[in-house]
Amino acid sequence: MRGNPHPHNFQIHMNESLPESLSHQSEGELLSQLDLELLPRHLAIIMDGNGRWASLRGLPRIAGHREGLAALREALNTAFDLGIPILTIYAFSHENWNRPEDEVSLLMELLGEFLHEEQQTFQEREMRFLPIGRLDALPPLAQSLVHIVAEETHHFTKRVLAVALSYGGRWEIIDAINHLFSDIQSGKIASGPISETLFEQYLTTSELPDPDLLIRTSGEARISNFLLWQIAYTELYFTKTLWPDFRRREVLLALLDYQRRERRFGRISHAVTPQSES
Repeated sequence: MRGNPHPHNFQIHMNESLPESLSHQSEGELLSQLDLELLPRHLAIIMDGNGRWASLRGLPRIAGHREGLAALREALNTAFDLGIPILTIYAFSHENWNRPEDEVSLLMELLGEFLHEEQQTFQEREMRFLPIGRLDALPPLAQSLVHIVAEETHHFTKRVLAVALSYGGRWEIIDAINHLFSDIQSGKIASGPISETLFEQYLTTSELPDPDLLIRTSGEARISNFLLWQIAYTELYFTKTLWPDFRRREVLLALLDYQRRERRFGRISHAVTPQSES
């Protein structure tokens, strides 16, 4: 499943680029405007704003994280119900270990709760749970559960939920280089020029195509060390909506914005045909 065969244009859009009329339309009206044949195959999301959402309401940060789980379930259901087969979420970055110890502990507990509660859903939806990142850095209980659910769902190919845990894009690239170099030294692969195709086989996402669309919530317009190699040609969508408020309607707005873009794949407009996009 690895790799997009044709690069496409790098764009940055905020949700304000959408027509004003869409803000007054119902979810049903928004849905009716989606072309289900032109949805992204792989959607990636940086879920940002849980802490700010809680602070604005005078609540502890963990309340924002709990509400963020509800938003995740809704986004997950919406994406897969529409037929988007792959969703990758930035759940916990390597830098997040620098947060207060009690917050980190609660986040690990929430991870465990989510996996316990969704185990049956993974089976019913034939959905693969694919954890990526420095999994050995997770606490023993969380690490064990992550591996158990990943193993239980490994055979599913219809849908994939990839979850970045203790993840960093720079780490992933360095880790891939180290493993590649080790295999060259041991004679497992021949020495010589390294191709992109070979290098990508050493990334944690080697079984997935590159994301077509990356969404970041909370108004921050940066990628924060997420999928640095994989999003080289991904469409970027930034919204001011805080993650706990990013529900079905917001997903639909992001997808409509994605479908309004002209993706030229490095060519001029008239050179793009449906065949060249496939």
